[in-house]
Amino acid sequence: MIYKHFLTVAAGLMLTATVQAKPFYAVKADTLKKDTTVTDTTKVEKEDVKSKAKKEPKETEYQKIIKKGGTVTDGLFRVRHIEDKYYFEVPDSMLGRYILCVTRFTAVPQNFGQFAGEEITHSTIYFEKRDTSQIMIRQYVLSHLADNGDNISRTLEQSTVDPIVQAFKVIGQNEEKDASLIEVTSLFNSDNNLMSFSNTDKTTLKVGGLMKDRTFIDTIKVFPTNIEVATTRTYGSSPARSEASRTGTITMAFNTSMVLLPKEPMRKRLWDDRVGYFVNNFVRFSDDQHKTEHESIISRYRLVPKNKKKYLRGELTEPEKQIVYYIDPATPKKWIPYLIQGINDWNVAFEAAGFKNAITAKVLPEDDPNVSLEDARYSVLRYLPSETENAYGPRIVDPRSGEIIEAHICWFHNVMNLLTKWYMVQCGAIDKRAQTMHFDDKLMGELIRFVSSHEVGHSLGLRHNMGASFATPVEKLRDKAWVEKNGHTASIMDYARFNYVAQPEDNISPKGLFPRINDYDKWAIKWGYQWRPEFKDEYEEKEKLMTETTNILKGNPRLWFGGEGRNEDPRAQTEDLSDNNVKASEYGIKNLKRVMQHLPQWTKEENDQYDDLVEMYKAVTDQFNRYMNHVAKNIGGRYINNMPGMEPYSPVPAARQREALQYLGRNIFEAPEWLYPANILSKSGADAGTTQQQQQTNLLTRLMTPLMLSNISTSDYAVNQYLDDLFAQVWTAPKSSSSFQQKARRQLQRSYVQNLNSLLNPSEADLKGAMSRNYNSDAMLYVLQNLQKVETYCQQQMKASEGINALHFEDLLREIKLIRERRTTVK
Repeated sequence: MIYKHFLTVAAGLMLTATVQAKPFYAVKADTLKKDTTVTDTTKVEKEDVKSKAKKEPKETEYQKIIKKGGTVTDGLFRVRHIEDKYYFEVPDSMLGRYILCVTRFTAVPQNFGQFAGEEITHSTIYFEKRDTSQIMIRQYVLSHLADNGDNISRTLEQSTVDPIVQAFKVIGQNEEKDASLIEVTSLFNSDNNLMSFSNTDKTTLKVGGLMKDRTFIDTIKVFPTNIEVATTRTYGSSPARSEASRTGTITMAFNTSMVLLPKEPMRKRLWDDRVGYFVNNFVRFSDDQHKTEHESIISRYRLVPKNKKKYLRGELTEPEKQIVYYIDPATPKKWIPYLIQGINDWNVAFEAAGFKNAITAKVLPEDDPNVSLEDARYSVLRYLPSETENAYGPRIVDPRSGEIIEAHICWFHNVMNLLTKWYMVQCGAIDKRAQTMHFDDKLMGELIRFVSSHEVGHSLGLRHNMGASFATPVEKLRDKAWVEKNGHTASIMDYARFNYVAQPEDNISPKGLFPRINDYDKWAIKWGYQWRPEFKDEYEEKEKLMTETTNILKGNPRLWFGGEGRNEDPRAQTEDLSDNNVKASEYGIKNLKRVMQHLPQWTKEENDQYDDLVEMYKAVTDQFNRYMNHVAKNIGGRYINNMPGMEPYSPVPAARQREALQYLGRNIFEAPEWLYPANILSKSGADAGTTQQQQQTNLLTRLMTPLMLSNISTSDYAVNQYLDDLFAQVWTAPKSSSSFQQKARRQLQRSYVQNLNSLLNPSEADLKGAMSRNYNSDAMLYVLQNLQKVETYCQQQMKASEGINALHFEDLLREIKLIRERRTTVK
């Protein structure tokens, strides 16, 4: 591959050699003078003395600096601290070598929104000597590549120059080390995109300008392959930013790691989009192409077997370098074993790739001055004192190859509260241990272990696979023997959480309720981490691996990668389960009703406090809404397929769409009165009527947009049939005669008529928008037909009703008349 700076560096070195050579004309003039001048001895001696004085070397700038003393530390660079300034001696041998720079917070103000250990920025740089007077830093930007042997690589190199992001005056030369002395103080105590806040960061974090008089370089520690720079920084800030900024300033601390990357990058593994990895993208140019190719490099650690012959025979072998994660010593001791287990659990997946003992976890040694949480040579799990209910597992890679250099999993303290809510709501009806707000340490530890494994998966390079749960037939989730053996989802990288389909009578143990590293995870790690030395380069490797992958996926649909759940495919959604999320949601509601009945008891607090009850009640309603959204996505949806032998796009079958609509009729349009018990509403202060109305209105609007009708028209579910089925769910009397149900049904029917008006009488903005074409379609003819059907129904009901219901239908008929008048009025 092209490494663009090499030619520039070579040119700089050639120029240096020219400048340092003694000019020929000076030598010749000196020789002629000695041959032609005749003087007496005394005069010659005096001139010799003067000549010697003139020839004594003048003290260089380098020597003047060194004479001042200070401290000197050798490592990646020789680093000098002289008075209040810092200097690097950059050896010529280091010019052009890639260096990873990672900057993290080590101290932050209270309520800042970021925490010690979180990343500020990272980049890959290299030093380049322009001439004897100047050294520059360029930032490596990977976007276009070509093979060195191709002619196009010449022009590509000239068209993809890396940016110069810093420049330094060369103070002098250490001749013994072939190193140039530069002052780097400003690199670390000023704002720049390499090692501190960018302007965008400042805007996001509401941070003002850097205050130089209150900004310091604290320490620079030097190691053979890295340099660690600790700084204290003070910025201007609005007094409203945080408690710590009432003075108009905030102070924080950074650590910047500068880590030397391998001289020879790891071979890239090019992505196959049927396996979920984080990637870096690039465009490939080649002399043999008729068109450029867009490629992606997956993120992965470098794993090479110690015993290569044994590995190639198919026997498990240890890697040359084990993947090690260090646990933050600030982690509560009782959770450390579970976090370690969550990391070590991945060894079963690496065994599928041919490696044993590939990954391990250790507590960071606090008494070792050479090991630091901020040091970018180490992968760590940071425990952060945050009220955020989350955890995340990013990774930082060598952009040339995708090799993961380090990962910092950030674990927020309040993730345990999230786990409590998830598990009580989803499994409280099944697992008695979840019927309290204070789980025992064993249960909480197992929940922590599951989240640890999920986040480690991300740090190993794996993306979410929201389609993994679709591999499990819905009724198998209630089959004790099957689900305890196979797990309720094929991947821990799904947001499948817990088995909420299982019913109390199924007697399923936690083994069938918890996610685990499963079939897809083992396959994905095998695909990304297997050692394949038989291929000449990454392009041949990609071609062969794609063929292998096709054959494997043909025989095992459990290995489907369904993506992040952000497209229109209802099979790949966050938080859903099984191959039929309609039935799964029906089972889920049965369990939610059981949880709701016992919620006051399970959340009971002393002294008439109800904070836990209110929080868990919200968690139940949130889970109910998830079920609604899982089901609704089937209507007008389409499947996006990347499995062998399948069409890339296919609409959701009409039978599944109709099944989803009937579910919504039973559980949403028939107002879920059970979701609003008086004994909870009186303590939570929730307004059942408003909440219910908003829920129904939002859903109905979603089902009656022009885009929805357009999507349905492309499936085998006829638009007129869909509208008739929707009509049947809305225009009927509720099963209950309660005032709550009656009122909810009237509100639902009013919303229906309002949506018909929006479809038939769009605003000028609607007609100018991106979806305007959907208003000019055959679907609108069926909407008119549906309006007539509603009008007929209202006329019949008005005659048969009395009281408020009669007024309701009379008012709807008035609205329908206005809809017709608006439609026929020339505007």
